[in-house]
Amino acid sequence: MPNMVAAIDEVILKHRLKPVATVVTHGHIDHTYSVKAFDDQYNVTTYIHPKDRPFLADPLAILSPGTASMPMFANLDPGSFSEPGEVKELTDGATLDLAGFSLQVRHAPGHTPGSTVFIVDDEYLIAGDVLFHNSIGRTDLPQGSMTAMKKTLSTIILKLADELVVLPGHGKETTIGRERKNNEFLHVRFLKER
Repeated sequence: MPNMVAAIDEVILKHRLKPVATVVTHGHIDHTYSVKAFDDQYNVTTYIHPKDRPFLADPLAILSPGTASMPMFANLDPGSFSEPGEVKELTDGATLDLAGFSLQVRHAPGHTPGSTVFIVDDEYLIAGDVLFHNSIGRTDLPQGSMTAMKKTLSTIILKLADELVVLPGHGKETTIGRERKNNEFLHVRFLKER
């Protein structure tokens, strides 16, 4: 797992940006590995849902011993992880005002218990691993839940405006309208399946 701070530093310097916070969509290690190093370097606050907060300090806690995903993390020392200096817990329905942007917080469980999406200025959806171009986040990993994911898709994602640009945690951007039309996981037949 690479430390992404140097790559982020390049973007910050190139565009003359000033980091103000780290907003975490969920606690999987591919989304949290560099959080502490980044937050320590820039002295910013980390925002994360309380159900995924424990994974900041113990990213392997979400994995079940003996599962197929364990070998991928065999060389990681869980003792080398700890929480960043300042962590604030996200609350569903709250609004974060950061760097001139308004982020509406929506708890969106399924991929993880604390998965969260953020609606930014009614223009963008930071979707984490909830929604992708033509797909959704996995629910077969430890602590994932297809039942919770279907509820998230029905009660949160499908209620969003078609024009909203989706910025997923992996892959290319899309829109809610495009996904409503083309993503089989947003169709009624899938959502009603038992």
